[in-house]
Amino acid sequence: MSKSSQNGPIGLYSPLLERAGFRHAFFTNSLDFAVSTGEALARAAGVLGVLPERVYFLSQVHGTAARVLAGEERREEVVRSIGDITLTITKGVAAGVRTADCVPVLVADRTSSAVAAIHSGWRGTVANVVHAGIAALRELTGGSGDWCAAVGPHIQRCCFEVGADVAAELERASTAGEAAVIRGERLRVDLRRIVRAQLEAEGVSAEAIDDVEGCTVCARSASGGFLFHSFRRDGQRSGRMLSAITKAAG
Repeated sequence: MSKSSQNGPIGLYSPLLERAGFRHAFFTNSLDFAVSTGEALARAAGVLGVLPERVYFLSQVHGTAARVLAGEERREEVVRSIGDITLTITKGVAAGVRTADCVPVLVADRTSSAVAAIHSGWRGTVANVVHAGIAALRELTGGSGDWCAAVGPHIQRCCFEVGADVAAELERASTAGEAAVIRGERLRVDLRRIVRAQLEAEGVSAEAIDDVEGCTVCARSASGGFLFHSFRRDGQRSGRMLSAITKAAG
């Protein structure tokens, strides 16, 4: 599902998370969170139903550190903090991550309404940042949880060409194993398959995982322009997309 602007969809959405009552979005390149976030932040906050100062993300380093958010933190301080997982159990607070080819994963607990946003680039996927995110949620909620998740747009198997060393590391990153590596003239890797396998290993059932499709490198909008920011495609001039989720009302 998507909501549109004059330049294309503002964001893509998971029907599974929507049915569970969680406001969220995988925002497209209609908004840019690379540097200036003023107008983009206000528009994203409107979609998420929270105040702009309560939309959080960290300085990401492809690691596994998590930051629990209560909504009392200053955005500027949080953005300077190092980490690749944001999570909250507080209403009116949006946990977010920024991407430009990496895999954004939004996770929610239908029991407590706690939520997490996870940034899983290939290095984070090798480090199993998904495991770290679910572990942080379990610590926050004090229970096993009734999990659901959505895996958002990222560089997909059509465009994710890698060397043999990276392919070997990713092959070992989940139970998907060598099935996640596509061998041909060049090696390509299916990150979505690996991340889904990692979620299932943490107890999230296959039926409780939604795929919000789209390759950040090659997907185009109805008008013909690229739909997402992509570092692989555009290099240093690439923007950044926000993916964020907030606690269910009630």
